[in-house]
Amino acid sequence: MKPSAWKLSIRSLLAIGVGSVLYGATSWIGIPIVPDTELRPAIGLLTLFGALFGPVVGFLVGFIGHVINDLITSGTVWWDWALGSGIAAAFMGLIYLSRDFDPHNGIMKKSHLVRLSIFGVIGIFASHTFSGLFDTLVMGEPNDTTVVQSISAGLANVAVFLILGLPAVWAYANRIRQGARVS
Repeated sequence: MKPSAWKLSIRSLLAIGVGSVLYGATSWIGIPIVPDTELRPAIGLLTLFGALFGPVVGFLVGFIGHVINDLITSGTVWWDWALGSGIAAAFMGLIYLSRDFDPHNGIMKKSHLVRLSIFGVIGIFASHTFSGLFDTLVMGEPNDTTVVQSISAGLANVAVFLILGLPAVWAYANRIRQGARVS
């Protein structure tokens, strides 16, 4: 039986710590696509931690990791975008709630991959909509700038999610299925 997604255990706390540091430290790696927006491979880490540990761990990894990255790269935290990273990872973590999904024991079906894809794409665009609206309505950023950033970052994140994130979760479950199971 897999651990609850709602209770923070030693294992989930370690996942939050490791995931946040990894996400924060690797989020600076990116390919510029529009001003202040990049294609970031680190989005794949949000997929992995969300799917493997659930929405709470996913949210905290995304949020804390984004804060770490902002502090490292600019010294200024964009709280709305940090919340957005958490929101996206929490949506990706919704797959963990499926009763028959247990990648730690090698249990992942193609139907899980489809559901994870849907949750992830919805989560990415929900998070970018939130962050873009927050930038416009609260921070006073120009609407045309935030729309371009939100859409381009959303499309870039979906691409990374589909190309790196989904295969990483699938590969993890397959590796466990072929080898020893994790308790």
